[in-house]
Amino acid sequence: MGLDIKVPIGLMFTIMGLLLTIFGLATAGNAEMYERSLGININLWTGLAMLLIGIVMLATSKLKPAKEE
Repeated sequence: MGLDIKVPIGLMFTIMGLLLTIFGLATAGNAEMYERSLGININLWTGLAMLLIGIVMLATSKLKPAKEE
């Protein structure tokens, strides 16, 4: 029984997404920090996207386990 590659990658995306989302929320009021990104809180939006990708990968690894040979 092998480890499905979606599990460690999904965990990595979920953890990094959670960290970026928290950082984006913590620095949401700092307009000077997001001046280079045209006022868009890039940490928050990237973190949410990574969190979503990680959750989808973990969910699909649970729904359809890897085939055993």
